[in-house]
Amino acid sequence: MQFLPVFLDLRAGPVLLIGAGELVRAKLRLLLAACARVRWLTLDGVRDIGEFSAEDAQRIEHVDGDIESIDLAGVIAVLCAGAGQAGERMSARARALGLPVNVMDDLVHSTFIFPAIVDRGDVVVAIGTGGASPVVARRVRERIEALLPARIGDLAGFIGRWRRHIHERMPEFALRRRFWERVVDGPIGALVLAGRSAEANAALDNILDPAQFASADGEGLVTLVGAGPGDPDLLTVKALRALQDADVVFYDDLVSPEILDRARRDAARVSVGRRIGKPGIGQDATNALLIEAARAGKRAVRLKGGDPFVFGRGGEEVAALREAGVAYAVIPGITAGIGAAAESEVPLTFRQQATRITFLTAHKARDAEAVDWGALTDTKMTMVVYMGITAALSIREGLLAAGRSPQTPVGVFARATRPDAKAIVGTLDQLPDLVTQVETGPAILIIGDVVAHSAPWRAADLARFAAPMMAAAE
Repeated sequence: MQFLPVFLDLRAGPVLLIGAGELVRAKLRLLLAACARVRWLTLDGVRDIGEFSAEDAQRIEHVDGDIESIDLAGVIAVLCAGAGQAGERMSARARALGLPVNVMDDLVHSTFIFPAIVDRGDVVVAIGTGGASPVVARRVRERIEALLPARIGDLAGFIGRWRRHIHERMPEFALRRRFWERVVDGPIGALVLAGRSAEANAALDNILDPAQFASADGEGLVTLVGAGPGDPDLLTVKALRALQDADVVFYDDLVSPEILDRARRDAARVSVGRRIGKPGIGQDATNALLIEAARAGKRAVRLKGGDPFVFGRGGEEVAALREAGVAYAVIPGITAGIGAAAESEVPLTFRQQATRITFLTAHKARDAEAVDWGALTDTKMTMVVYMGITAALSIREGLLAAGRSPQTPVGVFARATRPDAKAIVGTLDQLPDLVTQVETGPAILIIGDVVAHSAPWRAADLARFAAPMMAAAE
């Protein structure tokens, strides 16, 4: 390790910034983001600070003079960017005074270097390569950015605000450490990371005996996770973290093996899904399993295809968990309708053509018969129908009877975003025949004029255009 990572207290004094062009302005932005006070000697005469807020501008002190005479009183560090030979001269002067100095892209004249930075408020991560490869440092930073929760700094600040109060009540170091581990890894930490700080404060305030809390068995947590439409690369970063932390995963039949493989290797996996004709264990039994896992101190993930709150019964499960007093969190996923539309380039809204979207489900013919199709005849409305394969005939008849045009474009999108995805397009009067061409589900039906903008529709148009030409050539 050639360079020792340290964190500079920018409250101790101003930083002297010297240089010209966009390079020096980039350093200025970085310093102001860190709430530094800056003495700025611009070598190109450009002092425009219009891009900064009034508060930031107050922390900039413009200075004049040359390198040899500029005042260094109270300065805690010197930065040179786009300074040319002036940077080398400033480096010599700073070194003579024992001031830390960085000359951008010049290790010879620098006594410290800038790392790539991950900034999460109270949590800051610095990545360095000893100046050898800033590009590698940036790539590492990108990986860490993806792994760290966005509110990890909020969690550190939350603990900081409570730390003295808890330490006064619990002097034993080992017990305190266990206490904070339980907070960070348990439901209280999950509440903070979910942006529910008020609830987290109330939960921690309700701990009457911190020592007993630290010594007790862990409290469980249930996280409802949207697995997306099928492609594992469409899992959110937050969903991946939950899967990696899980002790047990309760999953639907629609969740692909590739997504399950993203879970922690030693996590238990329990199928609780159900498909048409295969009722599964039932919702009440699923709720009971989730509650049982949490009360056993486990971190349970309820993994659902698409999004938990879009025809995923997530609302029922949350209600059961809430009634049982079990801590829970919800991580949304890309719902299947959105995934299918994106994959096949169906714009669900289109200016002046489609201004509304309706999501509905039609498991069976009787589900379709119960729909008020008269409310769905607006030609500027796009309909996204989940689980509509078996009810395709009833959907067509209901819409036609309500007055929707038989020439309305429709698309059947099966197994969207998966390697075996298939899209069939046509018109509303053809819908029952279209669904027979996709072989198996799950499938999304999209009904509306926007389907005519899709990639499958354009391909079908091209094929229809090309067929007469090929016949004539023969």
